Amino acid sequence: MAKRKETTKPKIGRYVSATESGRVTKKQVVETKESSSHLGVAILELFAFGLLVIALNYLQVLPGSTSPWYLLVGLASLFGGFYLATKYH
Repeated sequence: MAKRKETTKPKIGRYVSATESGRVTKKQVVETKESSSHLGVAILELFAFGLLVIALNYLQVLPGSTSPWYLLVGLASLFGGFYLATKYH
């Protein structure tokens, strides 16, 4: 049998695949995102700190008795932990 001659220009015709004719682009490789290892530790520390501050505030262990500022610090820490948790991959 005779060898088939390969051409460099794209083939156009009835039996040409979609990628060869240019109708469909090839899939590109998607890079996977990976978070650094200390992000998970930071999330857990913020959760623990927020819960600890809120609990100690209601137990009246912190200086200045119960204060809404301690509650605000605890809630801000918890929300910071939730924010970082949404960025974790």
